[in-house]
Amino acid sequence: MDKAEIIERACKLLLNSRRNEAVEIINNEYKFEYKVRDKRSYTEKEKFKIFVRDGFIDRYSGEKLLNPGILKVFSVYFPDEFPYHRNWKMDKTHVAYWELIPTIDHINPIATGGKDIDNNLVTTSQLNNSIKSNWSLEQMRWQIHGAGDIKEWDGLTKIFVDIVEKDITLLSDNYIKRWYSISKLFMES
Repeated sequence: MDKAEIIERACKLLLNSRRNEAVEIINNEYKFEYKVRDKRSYTEKEKFKIFVRDGFIDRYSGEKLLNPGILKVFSVYFPDEFPYHRNWKMDKTHVAYWELIPTIDHINPIATGGKDIDNNLVTTSQLNNSIKSNWSLEQMRWQIHGAGDIKEWDGLTKIFVDIVEKDITLLSDNYIKRWYSISKLFMES
């Protein structure tokens, strides 16, 4: 039955002073379930492994994503054209940070009882992560797209490493330095 219709039936019962029957409908047809929340725990290296596993593909949209360090290189070289704010404020940061930098998301949200395990994690953009929030794929009417092949698309990781190695002054930026170190580990394995 339609969820709005469940609430409508309960409302009609309330209007007729039949509160016990209204709560019975809610408990039987639209019950709230308390969830035990798992703890989140992953490092940037662990996140990077998920990005590599998924081939730097946004598993919710199917679109390509980028190594987190490459856009910061653009912000260092082109601060006016490609602005960056450490808290990614929308009015001070290029939208590419939201659209193209990967993050990980719990397919089944932690807030609703999902587990913090690899097979419940997917790569997605910060934008899609924010949109999905704590909703299920069913509630969003989304589906999971297939993973990419890291040999075909590496999120510009190799190019990012090459640019940094060509201009090591970029390593004075801690964000770039952190993602460069992680990227180098990936390339050496």
